[in-house]
Amino acid sequence: MARKKLTGKIAEERILMMEAPRPPKGLIEGYRARGDASGIVSDVMDELGITGVIGASIVKPTIAGACIVGPALTLRNIAQREHTYESARKHVNRMAEFEAHILAQPGDVLVIHGVPGISNMGGISAHTGKRQGEAGAIVSGGVRDLTHSRRIGYPVWSTEITPVTGKWRIETVEINGVIQIAGVRISPGDIVLADDTGVCFIPRDRAAEVLELARKRARAEDAKCKAIDDGVAVAELPAAT
Repeated sequence: MARKKLTGKIAEERILMMEAPRPPKGLIEGYRARGDASGIVSDVMDELGITGVIGASIVKPTIAGACIVGPALTLRNIAQREHTYESARKHVNRMAEFEAHILAQPGDVLVIHGVPGISNMGGISAHTGKRQGEAGAIVSGGVRDLTHSRRIGYPVWSTEITPVTGKWRIETVEINGVIQIAGVRISPGDIVLADDTGVCFIPRDRAAEVLELARKRARAEDAKCKAIDDGVAVAELPAAT
């Protein structure tokens, strides 16, 4: 495979993987077929003792009704040490999410451990991610230019929304390393499922197991809903599984 041309905004040794681990064939399609399944997947993860769920009251969707599934491409930002106005005057931009966009493969979900109070992703970045075939982004920290990302259909889940730029305030220090968002640990290649209700980060080595149990639970819930539609008395409905 030809080497991808990088931007140089981050030292190559800080890119821990040039390619995140890929999911087994059919796994993403299997999750996608479940639709907005964060509730079911969350229940299954509970039963298996797996942590990794964040509610939409914390990581909020910017496009109502969006539902994405894909492997995580991780990125970690910190605040620049220079005074903001001095960095702006000198145009010191150390944000490197475009480096992550270069490395992205179709269907990847960009997951950013970002800086609060300022934008870690804007419209041009979202536009680039869309062009690269990314499913969307999950951002701990601020994002901006929502009209732009909504217009192009690039869904973002974020903890904050702000017009304040990160260009002169943020430094990207690692790509494709282990990060943590709201107490949840995420590794490159973990499966991300996000919908209106929240975000599930499913460890890659448990993802097939979670999917199989989610399918069983979904069938049971479908049967219960049919019984409700058919007029079965509440006391006679199938027990929850």
